[in-house]
Amino acid sequence: MAYISFQPSDYFNPLKWDGTGASNALTGVGFEPNATWIKSRDGGYQHELYDSVRGVEKYISPNDNDAEATDAEGLNAFGADGFTVGTRDQVNQSSKTYISWNWKAGTTTGVDFSGGDITPSAYSINTTSGFGIYKFAGTNQAATMAHGLGATPGLIIVKRISTTGNWATYHQGTGNTKALVLDTNAVADTSTLYWNDTSPTSTLFSLSTYTNTDATGIVAYVWAEKSGYSKFGSYSGNGNADGVFVYTGFRPAVVICKRITPANNWIIFDDRRNPYNFTNKVLYPSTDGTEDTETTGNGIDIVSNGIKFRGDGGMTNAANDFVYMAWAEFPTISSNDVPGVAR
Repeated sequence: MAYISFQPSDYFNPLKWDGTGASNALTGVGFEPNATWIKSRDGGYQHELYDSVRGVEKYISPNDNDAEATDAEGLNAFGADGFTVGTRDQVNQSSKTYISWNWKAGTTTGVDFSGGDITPSAYSINTTSGFGIYKFAGTNQAATMAHGLGATPGLIIVKRISTTGNWATYHQGTGNTKALVLDTNAVADTSTLYWNDTSPTSTLFSLSTYTNTDATGIVAYVWAEKSGYSKFGSYSGNGNADGVFVYTGFRPAVVICKRITPANNWIIFDDRRNPYNFTNKVLYPSTDGTEDTETTGNGIDIVSNGIKFRGDGGMTNAANDFVYMAWAEFPTISSNDVPGVAR
């Protein structure tokens, strides 16, 4: 059984709310976030990702390749138990509903980056949860950067912020010779321009000319797996209504899936929008579409130790290979020796 010495909700927690159209200080996250990803559930607005390293009011959109933009009426403050949103439709339109996925990092000074070629200009790192945010200037050549997490990353997402550029995604399930692109439904790209065909280590991750191009600003979000808290794996779908089971070692709070080939959308589930075992309310990270209630075989059961796929849908369980990312609501066994159970 996967054991964890902390509570997942101390480092990751989704939050949903109803838009007000007026400044709204949202609480209930349980910590001060360092990265917050927001999507309107019933408005066809872009996804928006904010973080404390780039600074409040600055957003980038996971569903497109646009440069960073600034809006004082977006997320304009992080607080001890959440964050404040302004009047921007993408985050707080009256009569619309919203969901956010929130991660805590924390350490912003004292990390030794001397082992890599690149030193970030700003960062926030948490070794307990295995999460780091890094802002740095690109050099347009293959290079390495120390991450300070003390464990080998399983998921790396890199985005140029002062110019357009796709969201290059390293996943240990596809390896160092391939990159997924968060803002498209494309198959994995086999170009060496992403990771220099070099796997991350417990101290460094590698970049190449595409992921290291923008001299005026790049951001990287890096996660290392933590047993009982996060899992970045792969599986083969069976193309059957009685879908495969994927063991995570925890009851997931959020699950993101992507078919490696042929092309298909990213798909994201969470336990806040669907607070029962069977989960079929989905959003798509690569599009600005509204929330769907999946009736075509892409629903899942969130259970105490993993994910049970409940259909033969092309985004989750066709007879193809997939990757997934999951963060925990509750571990199989926690520091208080209480086992996780299905909802």
